[in-house]
Amino acid sequence: MRGACTVSSRGDVHPPTGPAAVPPALDPLAAVRADGDPRTDVYLTGTVFLDIIFTGLDSAPVRGTESWARGMGSSPGGIANMATALARLGLRTSLAAAFGDDKYGEYCWEALEQGEGIDLSLSRTVPGWHSPVTVSMAYEGERTMVSHGHEAPPPDFVFDGKHAPGCPPSSRACVASLVPGRREGWLGCAAGRGSRLFADVGWDDSGRWDPADLADLEHCEAFLPNAEEAMRYMRTDCPRAAARKLADLVPLAVVTLGSEGAYAVDGRTGETAEVPAIAVQELDPTGAGDVFVAGFVTGTLADWPLTERLAFAGLSAALSVQEFGGSLSAPGWAEIAAWWQQVRTYEAGAPGALRRQYGFLDEVLPAAYRPAPLARAVPTLGFRRPA
Repeated sequence: MRGACTVSSRGDVHPPTGPAAVPPALDPLAAVRADGDPRTDVYLTGTVFLDIIFTGLDSAPVRGTESWARGMGSSPGGIANMATALARLGLRTSLAAAFGDDKYGEYCWEALEQGEGIDLSLSRTVPGWHSPVTVSMAYEGERTMVSHGHEAPPPDFVFDGKHAPGCPPSSRACVASLVPGRREGWLGCAAGRGSRLFADVGWDDSGRWDPADLADLEHCEAFLPNAEEAMRYMRTDCPRAAARKLADLVPLAVVTLGSEGAYAVDGRTGETAEVPAIAVQELDPTGAGDVFVAGFVTGTLADWPLTERLAFAGLSAALSVQEFGGSLSAPGWAEIAAWWQQVRTYEAGAPGALRRQYGFLDEVLPAAYRPAPLARAVPTLGFRRPA
């Protein structure tokens, strides 16, 4: 095993030199907050990657040739995509993750804690362990990724299935990524503490697509797979039918349909909702699914109607694909407000399908927005300061 795990306060880390994130001008949960509520809105855990993104490729790389990309960006990735998207929407976000004891790990820690205001008190720096890296290549509306990394040594504590320190702290919600063939013991503990659990799932490399691998859904309020994942698990060739079958396993099934939008079924009430995708000029789809989940979690915790939650999630994802990278492409309220102002301006004399679909934003958005720009992915991690 590599070096022992230690927790670092990162006292040697200097703040980023780029535009730092400003606390959001809008608290989407202001109307539902009460004395005695958990300090944390959303808890999540997972692997943080250093993402290097190439865009502007005309086609997939061909063996034996060299391809040049017209654009490049770097940003924290992996679970950082979801954490950043949640924080930029004003949710008090706590992330438990391992960070490499290298420049990549230092950069990711700085970007998340100081740049985005994410609580990393439950995270740790692992001496001698290098950061996982993903290279993402975007072309033809899709992306191909190549990753490298090693599993981090386990933390000093071991979750015993019953209580802290292995159990997450009290929070309004937790977001989990289910792994086929592996149970996540902390989910039951978190649910027992009153957290509302939202889950997605990764691609099943084994090809089994066994519904039994979704057993952890018994603890969850919502499950948000994409269409292909949903159809494979539910043994159907229709994503909407898959969503209806999933609603027998989890109270709320939400299936993303790519360019067609998203479809949801509330198994408790029988309510269904479908919202079309928003047409945008796509630069990089990396992390769009994570941003979608963050938008849906935000609307759910704010007690919005199902259709509005679905629409807001789709809008958040649509805005994200117009920027580089996964985490730093996530929109904040200023970007959402700017989009809504544009829709109201240019659709004033038109049928206004978007105006009708997103009219609820008039009640959500404040009168003033923060002027500071969000941090975005950049080609390199920083230049040395002149002597």
